[in-house]
Amino acid sequence: MELRQLRQFVAVAEEKSFTRAAQRCHIVQSALSSSIRLLEDELGAPLFVRTTRHVALTAAGEAFLESARRALGVLEQGATDVADVNALRRGRLAIGTVQSLPSFIDLPAVLARFHRRHPGVEVRLCQGAAGELNEKVASRQLDLAILPIEESGEGLQTQIVACEDLVLACVPSHRLAGARSVTLEQLAAEEFVDFEQGRGTRMLVDRGFAEAGLRRRLAFEVSDLETLLDLVCHGLGVALLPRDVVLGRRGKLACVNLRGVELCWELVVTHKAAGRGGAAVLDAAPAAFLELLMAQAHAGESAKAEGKRRKAA
Repeated sequence: MELRQLRQFVAVAEEKSFTRAAQRCHIVQSALSSSIRLLEDELGAPLFVRTTRHVALTAAGEAFLESARRALGVLEQGATDVADVNALRRGRLAIGTVQSLPSFIDLPAVLARFHRRHPGVEVRLCQGAAGELNEKVASRQLDLAILPIEESGEGLQTQIVACEDLVLACVPSHRLAGARSVTLEQLAAEEFVDFEQGRGTRMLVDRGFAEAGLRRRLAFEVSDLETLLDLVCHGLGVALLPRDVVLGRRGKLACVNLRGVELCWELVVTHKAAGRGGAAVLDAAPAAFLELLMAQAHAGESAKAEGKRRKAA
């Protein structure tokens, strides 16, 4: 039984004429008659009483008509639902992020912009460790996740949304606060405030010291950026953090460049890679959100480049 047969059956029942129904369905009358006979054969009962002047439903036809109309109604509603999702009139968007995203990704602003454009789309946001987010993206519990590039999951597609050099953050009274730059060797004896394992910039900083053959002392391990910054502001240790984060506490924290090593914290947005046969990677809602997020990322990079150009001039 095919969808076209249901439409043709309903057309004959409503027009009470094979001629008019054929015109309504834009097919020749012989093709319509053949389609109805096949439908009757499949159902095992005649649906119409045919005379030279009149076409009427049989009892079986009357019973089948209501079911056919309901089926067509459900399918038409399904087509409308699909169109609404593709047009972003409805749908869902599930995003995950690591905790304490830095200031150079204004996620709330992007979410607000998306909601204004597509108020019918349901948005869900969750925070978690990178490993947990990767698993949820891989299993499609999340459409997108924003996390450090070092912690992005294998087999997932990634796009860089932010890249920021790490700098030394310390109180202005610290002995290194006035230096133009410092090396990791100079910092090895300092007491550090850092994120717990698997959070924030911890993996990048650990790797930098390990590759330099150095060990450092951790005085405090925390799970969120605000607590980390507060501890450093109270002189309880130093930290290596993205430049914009440190500059956001200007006056309370000194910002000192690193020398002899490049530690760049790159954030990526990750999503499920294309499947076999080139199936669509993202649904309409996450694709639209990703476009807004990348536009903000490009605008931020352009602003940084312009700032550096003016400073050099």
